[in-house]
Amino acid sequence: MIQSHLISQNKSLLEALSQINGMGKGPLVLFVVDDANRMVGTLTDGDSRRALIAGFTVNDRVEKIMHRDFKYLSIDDINDVQKIKEQKSLLMKLVPVLNKEMQVVDVIDLQKYITRLPVDAVLMAGGKGERLRPLTENTPKPLLLVGNKAIIDHNVDRLISYGIKHISVTVNYLKEQIEEHYSEERNGVKINCCREPKYLGTMGSIKFVEKFYNDAVLVMNSDLFTNIDYEDFYLHFVENNADMSVAAIPYNISIPYGILDLDGRDIKGLVEKPQYNYYANAGIYLFKRQVLKEIPDNVFFNATDLIEKLIAGNKKVIRYPLNGTWIDIGNPQEYQKANDLVKHW
Repeated sequence: MIQSHLISQNKSLLEALSQINGMGKGPLVLFVVDDANRMVGTLTDGDSRRALIAGFTVNDRVEKIMHRDFKYLSIDDINDVQKIKEQKSLLMKLVPVLNKEMQVVDVIDLQKYITRLPVDAVLMAGGKGERLRPLTENTPKPLLLVGNKAIIDHNVDRLISYGIKHISVTVNYLKEQIEEHYSEERNGVKINCCREPKYLGTMGSIKFVEKFYNDAVLVMNSDLFTNIDYEDFYLHFVENNADMSVAAIPYNISIPYGILDLDGRDIKGLVEKPQYNYYANAGIYLFKRQVLKEIPDNVFFNATDLIEKLIAGNKKVIRYPLNGTWIDIGNPQEYQKANDLVKHW
């Protein structure tokens, strides 16, 4: 991808237009480099048209037309999501990443991806989905269709759209079907399937992921239907310097009666039709990679066990309020609800 966007400052405008014409549907931007491959400017299709209108010819060199005041990220900032977000706010579609010699070493496509999160993602897909039988007798629940796409693919595609490149899926029940489903790359990302030898809970199976590449790990149930903003989730986690963040959904209870405040048999007061507001665990977790050592090997271990262990060890565990769509597809009613909702997405 990088080479297709690089052009020498010594090339002609005609050569630049030819290169832009061959880019297809992506951002039509060229990064202009000097003889030492240092970036010295940018040139877009709009710049080229305006140059011709201003009197330049197709034989003029690119260095006469290019923008010399350009935006970029340094190699040290490639994992700084806040700085990537700032580039997006400037309506940047393609962000060059430069090394100390001002050479282009990477390109972040903010037209194709929302951001680039330095996160490893693990989706739990080993459950039997017994409450959805007979649908799950011969098909693992993550592969049931919501709309025209498997439940798990809605989640995988959303993770990929946030620039997450390292995605693993832990499998157990009817595992061969999920492994076959991800035998090829999905949207340019290889999905790594990890076999769980026995049911080890929502966190126990993560120990079978052979390698982690980033300092933050996102773990989620594969059967969720959600439009959570993973960028905001990650930034909230980093800004609070948390060891673990738990996505939580608002859960409100309204009691349509007057409730007595009792001390034994004595009435101390009355609360008329009270409302209680809670947050429920959404099954999406983000934690520092070092937290992995708190998960025991080959032991049934749930996310709730991990939360309690971290709290007992005085680690910082925070709540992230999830205000968007969230459906836990655990029964036929919720499955139908997701299928009805996806028609409007």
